[in-house]
Amino acid sequence: QVQLVESGGGLVQAGGSLRLSCAASTRTFSRDNMGWFRQVPGKEREFVAAISWSGVIKDYTDSVKGRFTISRHNTKNTVYLQMNSLKPEDTAVYYCAAQILGDVRRSPSAYSYEYDLWGQGTQVTVSS
Repeated sequence: QVQLVESGGGLVQAGGSLRLSCAASTRTFSRDNMGWFRQVPGKEREFVAAISWSGVIKDYTDSVKGRFTISRHNTKNTVYLQMNSLKPEDTAVYYCAAQILGDVRRSPSAYSYEYDLWGQGTQVTVSS
């Protein structure tokens, strides 16, 4: 069974940094778009960032632009989310997801329903 496994979450003070990683266990996603989403209890899952299969196209939600950076290392089959200048409102469970493209090349989506595989999530807590 294909799994995406996130790591790197934790507790950090406001203004601090964390780097999240997402690795696939049994499938290469070098030809898939990848995304990061986050969710707090009682709210919808929210788009954070996405990266195209080639790494050329990157997209961010407005609230993280200039602070978060998404990247990928296809040889290592890993996607990263570097989070700097963290704020208490960034506190959430962060999920990694794969948008499986098949033979059709598309830009990465900001909509969770367009993603096919999900990790179990990693908690990020930012204290004020």
